[in-house]
Amino acid sequence: MTFSPSAASTLKHFLEDTNTTLSDYDLVITGDLGKVGSDLLYELLEGEGVDIRCRHTDCGLIIFDRENQDVHAGGSGCGCSAAVLNSFVMHRFESGDFKNVLFMSTGALMSPTSSLQGETIPGISHLVNIKQ
Repeated sequence: MTFSPSAASTLKHFLEDTNTTLSDYDLVITGDLGKVGSDLLYELLEGEGVDIRCRHTDCGLIIFDRENQDVHAGGSGCGCSAAVLNSFVMHRFESGDFKNVLFMSTGALMSPTSSLQGETIPGISHLVNIKQ
């Protein structure tokens, strides 16, 4: 399961709603979409005329070494997000490297009822704008 469609929709609508562009932000960081999900995110946003490659990174891609670890598509989105936000991102704010970051966590809206009924599991993305 990938949460790239919800991340793409959330980011696109945030930029429209705030009348901002990617150049207004130092970084757009997603939870653990991993390499596969990040590539899909780029493809979906480029279809909407938005290219985030120069501003985007992903928590899973920061934490894991895909060359030396067998991580496939990534790890725990909530674990990766918490670790990267509280280390990499906040340290860059403290050092003055970052002033304005979009931080998006993605996940699933799990429901035992819908799962048992064979329904799909919807993905969701939460975006937080962190400013200094």
